Amino acid sequence: MSGIAGWVDHRRDLTRERATVRAMTATMACRGPDGEELWACERAVLGHRRQALVDRERAVEPVTLESDGRTVAVAVLDGELYNAASLRRELRSHGHRFRTHGHGELVLAAYLQWGERCAEHLRGVFAFAVWDHRTHELLLVRDRLGNKPLFYHPTAHGMLFASERKAILAHPLVEPAVDLDGLREILSYAGTPGHGVFRGMHQVRPGHLVRVRPDGWREECYWALEATEHTDDLDTTVRTVRELLEQAVAEQLPSEVPLCMMLSGGLDSSGVTALAARAQRERGEEPLRTFTAGFRQEADFQADEVWSSPDAPYAQEVAEHVGAEHTDVVLRTEDLLDPVVKANALRAKDVPSPLGNMNTSLYVLFRAIREHAEVAMLGDAADGVFGGTMWMSIPPLLKAPTFPWIAMARHGGGRHGMGTDLIDAGLLAKLDVPGYCGERYQQAMSRVPHPPGQSPEERRMREIWYLNVTNWLETLLPHGESIAQSVGLALRLPFCDHRLVSYVYNAPWSMKSFDGREKSLLRAALADVLPESILQRQKSPYPVTQDVAYARALCEGVRRLAADPDAPAAALIDTEAAAAFADRPEDLVSGPRAWVGRTHAEMLFQLNAWLDTYRVRLAL
Repeated sequence: MSGIAGWVDHRRDLTRERATVRAMTATMACRGPDGEELWACERAVLGHRRQALVDRERAVEPVTLESDGRTVAVAVLDGELYNAASLRRELRSHGHRFRTHGHGELVLAAYLQWGERCAEHLRGVFAFAVWDHRTHELLLVRDRLGNKPLFYHPTAHGMLFASERKAILAHPLVEPAVDLDGLREILSYAGTPGHGVFRGMHQVRPGHLVRVRPDGWREECYWALEATEHTDDLDTTVRTVRELLEQAVAEQLPSEVPLCMMLSGGLDSSGVTALAARAQRERGEEPLRTFTAGFRQEADFQADEVWSSPDAPYAQEVAEHVGAEHTDVVLRTEDLLDPVVKANALRAKDVPSPLGNMNTSLYVLFRAIREHAEVAMLGDAADGVFGGTMWMSIPPLLKAPTFPWIAMARHGGGRHGMGTDLIDAGLLAKLDVPGYCGERYQQAMSRVPHPPGQSPEERRMREIWYLNVTNWLETLLPHGESIAQSVGLALRLPFCDHRLVSYVYNAPWSMKSFDGREKSLLRAALADVLPESILQRQKSPYPVTQDVAYARALCEGVRRLAADPDAPAAALIDTEAAAAFADRPEDLVSGPRAWVGRTHAEMLFQLNAWLDTYRVRLAL
């Protein structure tokens, strides 16, 4: 995995601007600790930070192709191609030759063979840029589900692009300004595909490409979910799900570097762990290493409506079942409150988030894993793909004319949604976050592909499922990817395999929930590889601390921030609401209301740090 950045300008001589792009790539040193390279010509500069998981010695990017001493095209890649071997064979059959085993070379050859439709031939996680020196055109491409980020910022005569927002913000032509629309996107948690938050900045949407020519730029879709008739019976569907998941796990097992598993003891991570362990044994490789996050006070765990049981005992059972070497990473309240950890988690994501303690705990977990491995496999996205998100089983949330996770936050006590209840009332009225959510929700609904002849229930569940793998994944995937990359850890997510996602999308809801529980198809597909206790375990999301000391620290932090007239976020705070909030730490210890309540405090802290660290100008 790596970081890419670049600048194209059709009026300026960029051979003099290597230092500018080097400053952009320097902001992503964590993504590419193994080296940095630039390529420049009069109209383009491409930069690359390298984390070498394949062909460590020779796979240096940018990758160039020359003919008769002249440059034909140049490419930079962040990501990995899971069909690299078959793709290399196919391209060789067309006459292409390769100097290394690097995947950047494959991307460049694929572009030269198939042009802008090259992404249709790639399978994996990727964000890449190709500069066609013959036509002075730039191509930006992002993978189908959006596993890898890719941002861009049009300029008067060209384009800036990078794997992270901070790299674009390092360019002198870009001001870190956020207008009403950007602040709405932050506070709504709408996950709008393509939204860049900062004014003038965009993100390449999943399954899309952006083509930049001397006369302008355009975005095109090369892949999207399609509605097709599902003709397989239940047994065939379960068997196909299993086969597709096995293929995805096998393809994503690295052969060059050690792999570890993030194991929660839930159905999703346990399933991919069991399949990965079986594949490793068949290859004659070493046993897996598994890691589980837990909290120091877990002996005092209190089950509630959201978290039904601690992860550690179930994770240990799965590790023993598959013969893995297991490690419990014990998180402390001091870790979550560590100002360095909090600052690093924010810098990893570049924008504020209401999930503050989940960001910091994930950062500490990934940092611990990185001491042992460079690649981790996760069960993330399975809830969305198989209909296991919490809102899928709560009828009022399914009926709400907004994103179900926003409806869930209101259901959990949030007056305005998630992370917004301590924001100044006048600003909230100006922002109209509920109205913004409603507009973005309707946009998403207009894109849902439907087959004919659906019942009203099937239609509605298909719509919610679609939101799970579009807008929700646009919040979930960057959450993990950016934090992992900030410590140099690459992630593998088998449940994001587009073949699996497409197949499950078209299975009717009656089949997805055939046994009356969430993720029926997945549970049936994994029945022979997991202990019964894991198959029957009640769903429990990523853990959060129940330590009252953390709740008290949040309240004291809110009190101090609201009382500081010089705080960067002072004008954004509803001081009366903050004072009332700070008096009730007992409301922030456990349960869904505590989880939602914490988001309001965490958002204030993140906004304040973000405004200060990034020198953001709010253009409101």
